[in-house]
Amino acid sequence: MSSTEQTTKREHGTTASYIAGFVLSVAFTIIPYYLVTRHVVSGLPLLATILGFAVLQMIVQIVFFLHLGREKSPHWQLSFFVATAGIIFVVVAGSLWIMHNLHANMAAEASKKLVNGEAIYQIGGEKTGACQEARANHQVIIRDGSVSPLHIEAQLCDTLTLINEDDMARVIAFGPHDHHATYAGEAELVLGKGRGKTITLSESGTYRFHDHLHEQTAGIFTVAPQ
Repeated sequence: MSSTEQTTKREHGTTASYIAGFVLSVAFTIIPYYLVTRHVVSGLPLLATILGFAVLQMIVQIVFFLHLGREKSPHWQLSFFVATAGIIFVVVAGSLWIMHNLHANMAAEASKKLVNGEAIYQIGGEKTGACQEARANHQVIIRDGSVSPLHIEAQLCDTLTLINEDDMARVIAFGPHDHHATYAGEAELVLGKGRGKTITLSESGTYRFHDHLHEQTAGIFTVAPQ
């Protein structure tokens, strides 16, 4: 065998090395999948285990398939690998941070919605901010794409009923269009044809609502503190 063939074989690996890399890759994929689906571990230990197998998977790919470091001048490939690893770390860390914040915000809004929906006034002797009892009811009628009345003035713990009298469904969102907010844990209210929904006005202030699909269908309600 010539020196060129030996160098090429050393740089590109052998059939046995490719098979070994494939077997290890499959094993490092199946093991964390089994741990997740069978609920063997959970929480931070599960996350640490998955990240550990991800690192092992990366090492297998580098050693058995990319052959990093086997060529005569590996410095440029090493630099490329370090830069790539840095980018991957930033993307993964940023994604985990975003998902953590989304989960925390969604959990908070879901808790607020549950507290208001079930009128849970106190938990462990501490007030939740939910209304102990509903007071006056205010109705808003949506007809022919128009909202009537356009502005509701209410008191804290009153209720607001949105009634859709059009022949099309409405998706009522709070805040300006494309910059939605939540009110009392509610992000959107889906109103079918001829349907209505009632929310408890448990947060004081002035709020705008609109049909997310037809933003010209909009109104305002002001909730004064008690």
